[in-house]
Amino acid sequence: MFAVTAAQTDPDHPLAGLRLGEHPEPKAPDGWTTVTVKAAALNHHDLWTLKGVGIRQERLPIVLGCDAAGLDEDGNEVIVHSVIGSGADETLDPKRSLLSEHYDGTFAERVAVPRRNLVPKPATISFEEAACLPTAWLTAYRMLFDKAGLQPGATVLVQGAGGGVATALVALGRAGGYRVWATSRSEEKRARARELGADQVFEPGARLPERVDAVMETVGQATWAHSLKSLKPGGRIVVSGATSGAVPSADLQRVFFLQLSVIGSTMGTRDQLQRLAVFLEQTGVRPAIDRTLPLAEATAGFAAMHEGDLFGKIVFTA
Repeated sequence: MFAVTAAQTDPDHPLAGLRLGEHPEPKAPDGWTTVTVKAAALNHHDLWTLKGVGIRQERLPIVLGCDAAGLDEDGNEVIVHSVIGSGADETLDPKRSLLSEHYDGTFAERVAVPRRNLVPKPATISFEEAACLPTAWLTAYRMLFDKAGLQPGATVLVQGAGGGVATALVALGRAGGYRVWATSRSEEKRARARELGADQVFEPGARLPERVDAVMETVGQATWAHSLKSLKPGGRIVVSGATSGAVPSADLQRVFFLQLSVIGSTMGTRDQLQRLAVFLEQTGVRPAIDRTLPLAEATAGFAAMHEGDLFGKIVFTA
């Protein structure tokens, strides 16, 4: 079958390790099944794998890709939950992994996954839209509706609008009844964030009209100081990523004096993914898709993500 794999890693030239071509068919052990992939979405996780982050070298070559939507062995339309783990909340399993870490991922014609990781795809959501949900949109859903502890009408600041998680935060936050503000370095991306539902948009580090109830943080070091300064006393930052660096100044005096909370959030559970799909079906909210490419042109998608030339998700069709 055709697949996109990481054959080697290079932190400076990650795309050098990308290979497109034939790969052995997946084998489904007991309790697993095979899904025919119709669409798969690109994440920063895939680029980090090519950089050597979170992957054992002896596991290479490995099929990349965490997210997919397709058909199960009975022809049912399904979404693939990408967290492989056990327990009531698999994201808390210390032995958890994502597809494309220990097991081959979704950038292939077929992928093997645990049966419990399949979620029914609503008929009103396309395969391309559904493929965006398991990582970026599920992460945003958990941040907003589980970790943030907010009531409708609260004000939320989304840092770095443009990436998959950030665009999902804007769209989901608006649909959930929050007042959503967003930042971006790009005037074009600020305008598009408004189209997604942001009430106000700002340049990074800008002085806000008032302090906010919560900040959704995926950028990290470059925006951390602004995130802390933007919070009301008692507010909280929900952080799920650090694309610009992971070791900013903690500014502990501000944290304890204003009684701020810093909440970590990673992915989400299978049940949350199922509720997210229903939420989209009920509200009509849909992922922002930057571009759709055939899997055979995956290199162009990786290059766009590496250069930051995107707004929303990049989707590959098999």
